Amino acid sequence: MTSALIVAAGKGTRMGPERDKLFLELAGRPLVAHTWRIFDESPDINEIVLVVRDGMQTVFGDLARQFAFRKEFRLASGGPERQDSVWNGLAALSPTAEIVAIQDGARPCASMELVRATIEAAREIGAAVAAQRVADTLKESDGTHTITRTIDRSRLWSVQTPQTFRVEIIRRALAAVRAQGLHVTDDTAACELIGQPVRLVEGLTPNPKATSPADLPYLESLLRQRPGT
Repeated sequence: MTSALIVAAGKGTRMGPERDKLFLELAGRPLVAHTWRIFDESPDINEIVLVVRDGMQTVFGDLARQFAFRKEFRLASGGPERQDSVWNGLAALSPTAEIVAIQDGARPCASMELVRATIEAAREIGAAVAAQRVADTLKESDGTHTITRTIDRSRLWSVQTPQTFRVEIIRRALAAVRAQGLHVTDDTAACELIGQPVRLVEGLTPNPKATSPADLPYLESLLRQRPGT
């Protein structure tokens, strides 16, 4: 069985104190509903677990009915940090889940082709991540606003989601993070800790995350180009 784990427990403070970015309406539906739709329609996903803030369970249930999502889903409670939310989501997976694709709720443009490619890579080597080559010239500063050197970008990648794993591998990796009291900002960093190789899967279409208000017009434009929107 292949599961999707959508991390949807944050509000996104950079959007402003009164704005829950996951429920901002873009292209006719809340942002998180676009993300959910990717996995509901993916032929490669058997079940969906959404990690949500306590008190939001009814809201997500209503969302499933409003947009007639058909695939089996379960809700798990979010934790203090993203890694805690992922840990809780993993605990809610079906006992038969072998592969899990972990997706940021605020990243609504991943293609089903990209999801499939990360699943295939995770089956092969255990862990995979959607990524794009760094295109901009990168500079290192001295801690102020002065350049100290130019960084060679030829081996640099920007990682995104989905980040996809054999279930036993990501559980073992996050258990190591928790045992050592570490904080990681993405799930592949946990794999690095235990020496698990991670395959970079290059995304060929834009896959941005909603982080600040400036991201919203671009996301709106991309989502309106999707079939069925």
